Formats: sequence, C-alpha cells, structure tokens
Amino acid sequence: MKQHFVLTWKAKNNIISRLSRNGSRLKRITDAFVFARDGRVLKGTLPVSSFERLEDLLVETTGDLEFQLHGYKAEHGKYMLHLEVSGILPLACQRCLQAIPFELDVDSLLELIPEGADMSQDELEDDTRDFLPVAGELDVVELVEDEILLTLPFAPRHEKCGLPGTANAGERINPFATLAGLKGKPN
Repeated sequence: MKQHFVLTWKAKNNIISRLSRNGSRLKRITDAFVFARDGRVLKGTLPVSSFERLEDLLVETTGDLEFQLHGYKAEHGKYMLHLEVSGILPLACQRCLQAIPFELDVDSLLELIPEGADMSQDELEDDTRDFLPVAGELDVVELVEDEILLTLPFAPRHEKCGLPGTANAGERINPFATLAGLKGKPN
C-alpha cells in the first residue's frame, strides 16, 4: 500500500525558507570577532555570477571560485582573518575585447578592527597588514569580491594583440610622405 504525503502550502513555504536561510548562512558571518576567536574555518565555492562588481570586467560570468576563510587570534592578541581564493576568471582584454584566462590566487591576511575605531598614523602606514573594519555581520561574498578586485590587473591585455579591426586595415599610409617629397625643392 502506497502512502502519499501531501504538503500544505504553509509547509512548503517553511521548507523553502529554511533552505534559503541555510544557503545565506554560508555567505554571512554573524560576528567576525567570535569567528576569529574560536578559530573557525569557512570554505566552499562561489559562482562567478554572484560578484556583481566584477561583471563589467569579465567576458562571461560562468564558473566557480573556491575560497577558504580561516579566523584566528594572533600572537599580539589581535583577531585575524586569512582569506584564500582561487580559480580562473575570463577577463576582457583591453585591446581586442577577447577573453584572457586570469589565474586568480588571492592570499590576504586581514586584522579585524571595530568599525569607527581610532587608529594611529603609525598603524595606518604599516604595510605588513591590512585592516578590516567590522560592525555586526560580515558578508563573505562582498569580502571575497573586494579582495579579488584588489588583485586584478589594471588593464588586462594579451601579450601580442592588435586593436580590433587592425588585421584587415591594409597598408598604413603616412600623411607626411608628400611633404617629405616637397622638401628641398625650390619654390
């Protein structure tokens, strides 16, 4: 005898909302300081399409990037996040607009500081570490996207690449060739 389970509309919505909350939990850390203090690790894959600010720099937004975020307390008592991101991004060449496969290798060390905290000039000029002001939740997708944007080349180009349409342009004519022929002729 077969049993049929019929879900009510309310039960279906409850299941869907729980699934979507679990998915969003992977993308948000409720308290970054607790995450670092407890030495937690968050890793997974993020679709390239989830990075809205990268869209204009890419030829296509398919594929995934792998990330790992590791929190810890450093020797000097500061809370730190170590972020690693890897994958291939199809950047748009600034000359021919074709894809350049860019191998992404982000390895960032970030010191957590409370948002709005006063910092000395010496701390601001210290190039050995980067600071991450945090207040409340930390959006992991936004953090990953920020670090990706900081590692991308300013104007990606193929090593040997012509401008669009230059292959069929033919021989280039020097507009001053006629003037060079007139040089030295008496008036």
